[in-house]
Amino acid sequence: MKIAMIGHKVIPSRRGGIETVLTALCPLLVQQGMEVTCYNRSSDCVENEYVGTTENNMYQGVKLKTAWTLKKRGISAMLASFTGAIAAAFGPYDVVHFHAEGPCAALWIPKLFGKKCVATVHGLDWQREKWGKGFASKYIKFGEKMLAKYADEVIVLSQAAYDYFKETYQRETTIIHNGIEKPQLKEVDLIQKQYGLEKDGYICMISRLTAEKGVHYLIDAYNRISTDKKLVIAGDTSDTDDYVAMLREKAKENPNIIFTGFISADTLKEMYSNSYVTVLPSDIEGMSLSLLEALSYGNTVLCSDIPENSSVAEDRAIYFKKSNVDDLTEKLQELCNHPDAVIKSRIGVSEFILSKYNWQDVAVKTCNLYHNSKER
Repeated sequence: MKIAMIGHKVIPSRRGGIETVLTALCPLLVQQGMEVTCYNRSSDCVENEYVGTTENNMYQGVKLKTAWTLKKRGISAMLASFTGAIAAAFGPYDVVHFHAEGPCAALWIPKLFGKKCVATVHGLDWQREKWGKGFASKYIKFGEKMLAKYADEVIVLSQAAYDYFKETYQRETTIIHNGIEKPQLKEVDLIQKQYGLEKDGYICMISRLTAEKGVHYLIDAYNRISTDKKLVIAGDTSDTDDYVAMLREKAKENPNIIFTGFISADTLKEMYSNSYVTVLPSDIEGMSLSLLEALSYGNTVLCSDIPENSSVAEDRAIYFKKSNVDDLTEKLQELCNHPDAVIKSRIGVSEFILSKYNWQDVAVKTCNLYHNSKER
């Protein structure tokens, strides 16, 4: 069966959640007998971590083609989804798999040519603050309506998203969670040289720097607590330069707050391996890969009590009330004051999450869904 993937920036990559998912999942789909083609945006290129891993427009058996677009904020993703959809419509594909709601605005194109279409909703993107309430948000909502009406199969990542589509559109969806790989633990090396960090000497957040991720809550809370542990914010802007400037303004009086920018490869592994506490203060999530990764490393995780977090971590994380800086401050101070409790909270966490979520299961379920869409 031939599959086309549309909606990501570039594969292979860890630049965002969708890219991380497809970089892990697509080679496993190939192992399951699928012939997979990813339409990468012409405006993007792989980061250093993956240089040398592609050859002859192939990555671990996955074909890489280009969806032409312009490198311009607000336009790049939209253009790439349409050019990719047109190419897939004329290509030899059995299934065209769209990722995220915005790209699904172009889903009607391959449908018009008789292709089966699958859509994965990685989150309710129109709710994200960076899109505001103007054209971008309305366009994404239009993509949501298109997928709800026309997609042959819809994948969601959580029960909350399943309930949303059932109540809003009377649309049946399929829950297929994200997976996680067994981590490679790393001792402190690069992060000490680059940022002066020691094992258990820092609190960290690893995320795109967007308002719905709640980075501002964490900075406000950290500025209130008494601790010798540094705060590391690892991640980059996502068309959110004004928001990032605001974060830096909040942090400018505190030399113990470190912005690393985007990190990957061994630096990322070291960051997870040696964190005292990992914080995920999101207001909105689909299914957080950062949460899965932190738990897989056996981290003590402090996260917001949204269902998308609690349904994954269950009783293996510590929760604070969503958007509540006072509660976040209190919980963070308690963890800083009680290192024994932090050490105890790590017991069995990695084994718990790795036994529940793995990419091989995701690949099998996705292949079964492709076959179901073809039989319709």
